[in-house]
Amino acid sequence: MAGTKAFLMLENFIDGKFLPCNSYIDSYDPSTGEVYCRVPDSGKEEIEAAVEAARGAFPGWSSRSPQERSRVLNQLADLLEQSLEELAQAESKDQGKTLTLARTMDIPRSVQNFRFFASSILHHTSECTQMDQLGCLHYTVRTPVGIAGLISPWNLPLYLLTWKIAPAIAAGNTVIAKPSELTSVTAWMLCKLLDKAGVPPGVVNIVFGAGPRVGEALVSHPEVPLISFTGSQPTAERITQLSAPHCKKLSLELGGKNPAIIFDDANLEECIPATVRSSFANQGEICLCTSRIFVQKSIYSEFLKKFVEATRKWKVGIPSDPSASMGALISKAHLEKVRSYIQRARAEGAQIQCGDGVDKLSLPSRNQAGYFMLPTVITDIKDDSCCMKEEIFGPVTCVVPFDSEEEVIKRANSVKYGLAATVWSSNVGRIHRVAKKLQSGLVWTNCWLVRELNLPFGGMKSSGIGREGAKDSYDFFTEIKTITIKH
Repeated sequence: MAGTKAFLMLENFIDGKFLPCNSYIDSYDPSTGEVYCRVPDSGKEEIEAAVEAARGAFPGWSSRSPQERSRVLNQLADLLEQSLEELAQAESKDQGKTLTLARTMDIPRSVQNFRFFASSILHHTSECTQMDQLGCLHYTVRTPVGIAGLISPWNLPLYLLTWKIAPAIAAGNTVIAKPSELTSVTAWMLCKLLDKAGVPPGVVNIVFGAGPRVGEALVSHPEVPLISFTGSQPTAERITQLSAPHCKKLSLELGGKNPAIIFDDANLEECIPATVRSSFANQGEICLCTSRIFVQKSIYSEFLKKFVEATRKWKVGIPSDPSASMGALISKAHLEKVRSYIQRARAEGAQIQCGDGVDKLSLPSRNQAGYFMLPTVITDIKDDSCCMKEEIFGPVTCVVPFDSEEEVIKRANSVKYGLAATVWSSNVGRIHRVAKKLQSGLVWTNCWLVRELNLPFGGMKSSGIGREGAKDSYDFFTEIKTITIKH
């Protein structure tokens, strides 16, 4: 390692203090392929310290009124908003996404997460029933669970970390969060604002490092009764195994293989730009991205021609370029994995209509080693191909024709995932019918990624367990108790 180069050195945040670590992991700038940051390589020892801090802070924080906790969340939202530009710059550099996206989506949504749960925590009601003949009254109360273990992914770092921290602390829990070791910078920046917002020491502890070491230590700790995880299915399997002996509460959000179904009466002027965005936004690194596009046969040729033209205009550029629609992928290993799917599709006889290996990507000389690739459209591919079944999590989408409504529902449901789907049609009856039959936790019709945070978010089948949202997150982060009073 070049001794002359100064790296950004992150520290764990435990009990309201920044603490150095014995060893570190290199973190790369995806747009250059160079190390620019060092992330603590934490383990059991750091988790023990975080558990002790969270345990100590729990009685005080959980006994505060919802109004007091709400005030703290709102103050934290205000501080994040004041640092929006600084956070957006950091998120873009760390993750590879465009600065435009970080400015308009990631950081504003992180602010909104705190404001939303600061408000929703004030509006929950409990149930009460009477049994007059027995002289009994029954009612429910909800209480915080204790220490919440929160594990967030690298694709929307601050956005998904705050989506977990906000409801957990709003409900009165204390937390130990582990962000992805690939994208830890904005989580570290968040720590600097906690004290100023009035978050007491030990309420939010952030421990950095890799899943197999620090993630496993957190998940298997007997004093962490609930785990909220967003990430891959193999990791979720491991979390489930480690949690089983302790009967932990689990919320698992595990990605998808999301279909877009485009009927012959779809408005293509709206549908095409929206489907380009749903396929390639954030480099295709969103669990909700479209990766299978089913187009009714009579409009297939027209759709494909226009879709490929629009995809070629989806500019790949350095993250700071305001005209770029897409930045760099997260890592060299991930870029190679995504490219391997395209190679396998080629080997199966599929056609690559545009993108990787077909069109030329031009980048500035200092970004030649960055993890960039062009958005790629694949056709002439079978439903049983790995590209149609497995989550690629990159800027790759497959376009295939279909004949009937019944057929396309069956094909859309033929994968192990069931997170999100989009349906394009101007027939309202058909939209309701198809939406009901799709095995999918979310169905958008004639739009994509319009989120209502009050309503449940989550997937069916291998896309996860549980839901997140105003009521669902509150239910997850609290325990319910039924109390019977005989009078």
